[in-house]
Amino acid sequence: MRDSTTPAQHADLLITGGTVITPSGAEVIDIACHNGRIIALGRLANSWSADSVISASGLHILPGVMDTQVHFREPGLTHKETIEAGTRGAVLGGITSVFEMPNTHPLTLTEDDLKAKLDIATQTAWCDFAFYMGGSAVNAEQLAQLERLPGCSGVKVFMGSSFGDLLADDETVLKRILSSGRRRVAIHAEDEQRLTQRLHIAESGQGVVMHPVWRDVESALLATQRIITLSQQTGRPLHLLHISTEEEMALLAQHKDHVSVEVTPHHLTLSAPECYERLGTLAQMNPPVRESRHQQALWQAINNGIVDVIGSDHAPHTLAEKSQTYPQSPSGMTGVQTLLPIMLNHVHAGRLSLQRLVDLTSAGPARLFNLRDKGRIAVGYDADFSVVDLNAVRTINNQWIASQAGWTPYDGVVVTGWPIHTIIRGNIVVRDEALSDIKPTSRPIRFQDSNDVTAAP
Repeated sequence: MRDSTTPAQHADLLITGGTVITPSGAEVIDIACHNGRIIALGRLANSWSADSVISASGLHILPGVMDTQVHFREPGLTHKETIEAGTRGAVLGGITSVFEMPNTHPLTLTEDDLKAKLDIATQTAWCDFAFYMGGSAVNAEQLAQLERLPGCSGVKVFMGSSFGDLLADDETVLKRILSSGRRRVAIHAEDEQRLTQRLHIAESGQGVVMHPVWRDVESALLATQRIITLSQQTGRPLHLLHISTEEEMALLAQHKDHVSVEVTPHHLTLSAPECYERLGTLAQMNPPVRESRHQQALWQAINNGIVDVIGSDHAPHTLAEKSQTYPQSPSGMTGVQTLLPIMLNHVHAGRLSLQRLVDLTSAGPARLFNLRDKGRIAVGYDADFSVVDLNAVRTINNQWIASQAGWTPYDGVVVTGWPIHTIIRGNIVVRDEALSDIKPTSRPIRFQDSNDVTAAP
């Protein structure tokens, strides 16, 4: 039993009787929270009072689950998504923090661009947040300063599947970007030249089933090989996003000293050609959902430790946009709200342990991105919790989705395991699966290697 003695015996929030996933494993203990922080762990129910009490008997309490890859489309594309709707979906799905991507209008390339997003999020977000700075030819030499701005999660580079100043497929430009700064650079690795050369495959009239044929394994592997070589030349650590192929995983296993790896729930859950036959363009993502051999390789990479984090790559488009004839139909799907339910269902099916899921969605992000105060349930850390019922059976449906887009590729899917309460810095944002009446004050995520010197509340 943990020691529950402390000078203060009153808390803002007391969570009792739950199975808590601590760094030491699962323990049935209570948690006391004050001023947004965890102040005590142990058998506290009989000796502590609190302003609010949650009985978590029969539930599991995870460190706040983070989604380190979302596209919330604001500013400029708010008919698809907004920071408010995206983060509302996040907390309903048990997510407590998000990292948002720079491909908005305008692109996030300057300090002013970042500030505009931070101002919107401070007013409207339901969870804590950080924003990526786009790595580009136009700002390469400024990235060392830009990446350290408060609220910046780092630099994101699109080697393919982007537009305008965000497309960085030239080797000279990539080397300039990697040479400016020190933080881990997030990479979308697809070879733009090969995609352009093979566009006729997508335009053949055979439909979206050709998406993984056009954007083939070689298009991903070539880009991943290139960026690893440049990383070795510049000494810059990388974070490879949404890895989708068996061949890439075999390569990345040889470079774990300076490369971290993300996979997504859709690549772990959907497979070609069935998903395209059933969902059509709703299954269209970049890089594509591929055949089952690749999915099996991703699961093996989770089990053998190659994979560091799971991110949703939440990238909504409206149903009208997705209904366009392929390949005019845009790539992207909702995902932030379904990340935790889908992954809990995989836990139920025995594909990974709950402790491994916590490592992939809480401890892993905190470790890779040098977060302050987040990623574990321990005294002194932020009181961020995703409280889940591992035995709850629910049906995911479009009506539950908060996104402006209003749909999910998992409409009608029955899952076992569901988020019940979402707590962010001691604020009960979702209780018994329902949003709080009052939106709490959210704030930028704080990083050890940023210029944020503000004191924690």
